[in-house]
This record gives sequence, structure tokens and C-alpha cells, in this order.
Amino acid sequence: MWKVVRQVAKDYYAILGVSKNATDEEIKSAFRKLALKYHPDKNPGDKNAEEKFKEINEAYQVLSDPQKRAQYDQFGTADFNGQGGFGGFDPSNFGGFGGFGGFEGFSDIFGDIFGDMFGARRQKNGPQRGADLEYNLELTFEEAAFGVKKDIEIYRYESCDKCHGTGAKPGTSPKACPKCNGTGQIKTQRNTPFGSFVSVTTCDRCYGEGRVIETPCPNCGGKGKVRKKKIISINIPAGVDTGNTIPLRGEGEPGLRGGAPGDLYINIKVKPHKIFQRKGFDITCEVSISFIKAILGGEIAIPTLEGEEKYTIVPGTQPGTIVRLKGKGINKIRGGGRGDLFAELKVEIPKKLTEKQKELLNKLAVEFGEDIKEGKKSFMDKFKDAFGG
Repeated sequence: MWKVVRQVAKDYYAILGVSKNATDEEIKSAFRKLALKYHPDKNPGDKNAEEKFKEINEAYQVLSDPQKRAQYDQFGTADFNGQGGFGGFDPSNFGGFGGFGGFEGFSDIFGDIFGDMFGARRQKNGPQRGADLEYNLELTFEEAAFGVKKDIEIYRYESCDKCHGTGAKPGTSPKACPKCNGTGQIKTQRNTPFGSFVSVTTCDRCYGEGRVIETPCPNCGGKGKVRKKKIISINIPAGVDTGNTIPLRGEGEPGLRGGAPGDLYINIKVKPHKIFQRKGFDITCEVSISFIKAILGGEIAIPTLEGEEKYTIVPGTQPGTIVRLKGKGINKIRGGGRGDLFAELKVEIPKKLTEKQKELLNKLAVEFGEDIKEGKKSFMDKFKDAFGG
């Protein structure tokens, strides 16, 4: 007895990893990524990758064609040969798989794929941007706080004065590379079970330049550029801190063949200060005062970035009191204004006293009702305890 077996239609959207509402560009992009991943040349001898590659191409053949896609969406198949799907995928359906005859967009897709696979770059001999440079600049605490103008010395390549950047000896000129005929690329045709492929690699004679120099310039050795010292003036904005980077556009290495120059990045490092600590745009410090002034109050001097500033403390000021001076911190890079200065007061307890000072303190102890008999804590001991001595 004969049985009729129906082949289950494949989910082409799932194969490409896109939704049923995917745009043509999304389908094309998904196909390109998967084709690059599972291409036989990148997975030699891998049968699973080979089958996956066939499946990906089969899905793209349908979903990239509006008519076939509409038919597939409606019936779950793109033809009616009674087998569901394509009745078996045949790579020969792709016009030899080299030119992808009749399938618009395939040549562009695979041109990109092969360029990625074999390291070839399009327009290798076209304009090329110059390399970026870095410079580590160390500033004092005050320079970072208020800003400063600095002259830095860097070494970078400049166009050769003798050959004017051509790399050829004056009186001569570069010639088109005879191996790649000036294209900078070598095309190699490869035959595989899936058809004929053309791979593109960088020319190993001219290294992608498309030209060769038969008589190099003696000044630059054919490079067209020489390394020179360059002095650059930089205006460092107020408020920078360690870890900040200042970009100087166009101050990096020169470009090739008319390409734009690279950039110079100034990496900031700020030296520590012997008095101040930075917290964002605020600064902190410690200020020592005598125990007499802490008890009686009076005027003290608080250091700032511009010099000392007078401040009056109240009688009975306790150790650890924080004094805030508004606008005496770091300049803010954005928004203007300055941070604040916070000074923590430390009370100094004298370690050595004269006989006269001891006598006066003993009298003061009596006035406070302190017991200064031997064997008990003295007035000075209690005083030290009270002020953290």
C-alpha cells in the first residue's frame, strides 16, 4: 500500500532570524551576516556549516523576491511542484553561484562578504585618515583648578620637504604597480562545489597602494613623510581633573593620499596637593587651632587656593567642626561658578608646659571644680580627653 508523505515547509523567516514583518533591508542584512558566518571557505570540511549555508541561500532566494515572498506568506511555499518548498535546493539555480544571475543584490552582498573574508578593502589606494596620537600631561593642583596655557612637544610625521610627499626622488615619480595594474588588489578565482567564486586580496607588491616607487627619495626613504618635532599650544580649561581627556582635532598623524589627519588626545593627570583634597568641584583641608582659641573663640586663618582667608570662630568650638567657605573650591567646567572649600578644625593640645602655665591651669582647674589630687585624672588629662588629645 502506497503512502503519500507531505514535506513540511521550511520557516524561512526563522532560518534568517527575522520577523515576518521584516523589511527588505533587514532581510538582506541578516542574510549577509549568516552567509559570512557559514560560508564553506570559512568552515572547511564542516558539513553542518555547508548545509546551513545552502539553507540560508534558499531562504534568501524566496524572501528577497517580492512575488515569491507573497506566495510563500500565503501558501507556505514559493512554487507548486507538489513537494512543498523548492523540491530540493540546487545551487545551480543561482546561475553558477558566481554571478548570481537574475537575483538582484546578490553580487553586492557577496562582494562585501568576500571583502570581509579575505581581508580585502575597497578603495585601498584611496584617501586614508591619519592615526590618532596621545599625550600625557601632568598639571599642578592650581593649574587644574584655574586653567592654564601649556606648550607641549610631540613628534609626528610631516610631509617630506624634498619629495613633497610623493616618496619618489625629486625628478622622478611613482609608477603604477605592474602586478595589480594600479588597483592595489589581486583577484583570484576559486572553484568550489557550489560554483565559482572570486576572492579579492591586497596586492603583496604595492601593499594596496596601487603604485611602486622605483627610485625612493633619499630624505624620507620613499615614505613621503619624515618624523619631526612639533610644539603645540593648548588652553587647558579650568576645572579639569585626573582622567579627563582633551581632544585636539587634526593634530594627529597626517592622512594618506589626501586623507584627513588624525586627532591628538591630551590625557590629564593632576599632582596631589600638600594641603587640599579634591571631591568633585569642592576641596577639603584640615586647620589646626589652639585649645585656648577653641575655648574663647576668635579669628583664625584658613588656607584657600588664593591664599589665607580670615574667619572668626565662636567660643567653645568643638574639635571636628567643619567650616564652609562658599565659592572657594574648583572652577566648574560647565555651568560656571566654583565649588566650595570645607575646612575641618583640629584642636591642638600642648605637649610641653612651663611651670607658670601649669600653675595657671591648676588655678583654672580649681575654678572649674576639678579634683587635681594625685592618683586621679588631672585637669590636663581630662582636657585632652575632651578635645581628642
